[in-house]
Amino acid sequence: MDFLNALVAFTNFVIVPATTYGAQLALGALGVTLIYAVLRFSNFAHGETMSFGAMVVVLVTALFQSRGITLGPLPTALLALPFGIAATALLLLFTDRAVYRFYRRVKAAPVLLVIVSTGVMFMMNGIVRMIVGVDDRRFADGERFLVNARDFRAWSGLDEGLAIRTTQAITLVVALITVALLFWFLNRTRTGKSMRAYSDNEDLALLSGINPERVVTITWLLVAALATIAGALYGLDKSFRPFVFQQLLLPVFAAAIVGGIGNPLGAIAGGFVIAFSEVTLTYAFKKVITYLGPEGWSPDGLVQLLSTDYKFAVSFAILIIVLLFKPTGLFKGQSI
Repeated sequence: MDFLNALVAFTNFVIVPATTYGAQLALGALGVTLIYAVLRFSNFAHGETMSFGAMVVVLVTALFQSRGITLGPLPTALLALPFGIAATALLLLFTDRAVYRFYRRVKAAPVLLVIVSTGVMFMMNGIVRMIVGVDDRRFADGERFLVNARDFRAWSGLDEGLAIRTTQAITLVVALITVALLFWFLNRTRTGKSMRAYSDNEDLALLSGINPERVVTITWLLVAALATIAGALYGLDKSFRPFVFQQLLLPVFAAAIVGGIGNPLGAIAGGFVIAFSEVTLTYAFKKVITYLGPEGWSPDGLVQLLSTDYKFAVSFAILIIVLLFKPTGLFKGQSI
């Protein structure tokens, strides 16, 4: 019985949140991967793109709620997602036309595009802060829990209760649908195959009659969708605060690089590797060990390998280790 209690506690505080967080990182890393594979640069503004998309979702959700438009037990934010994606797509297309297109035409070095994207990052951050400020915003509504801890204890007879929030379940379902649609698009549609050809060999793709500007436009549209969905799901699961997404850029990039930047499968794998590493290494195992130890015994400390303050340091450390020993990542990168 104590083993089952320990297992439920571990599931409740490590497996479920890490799986949810991993799905959010995977969606963010997929956007980074697409830009790197097709446009050939690391987009440091991607975290702020997620923030902008989530901001639009927050504002549209508030508008719907004020008009009495809801989804009942599901978050109203799901209705606002298409509006967030559309607004983010317009912003990215404008940014590409106003900024990135010039550097593509002069064939600027990738490092220059990275510096330019850093400038775009600060501009986007300023726009978001001017519109919604810097305070936390919670916009999740509907049913809070899919599985309630009290009901689980009554059903199982265990001392430890399992709680799964509705937003966690929605994150996994939406992420799964999004990834399935993305892979279907890249592998089954003519446009997706054109993007893959352009990524593999730009010169040969041009000789084959592929329009590079169309490929670039489709790439930004896909990135807008992935970034908005990732940002909105992260905000639903936790809360929306603009500065958080700037910090989230590190684990998102770490996920993309650990998995093999440029490889969608690698981005997904990297997202879960980073998420489980961060959550596991910063979780206090006192409750789990108390269940597994002798009756009446409990460890003095929290039995925590690292404080939660070092959460992002974990992803940075993993990133450094991977770059030192396997620079191409878990999967060979630079290919979609």
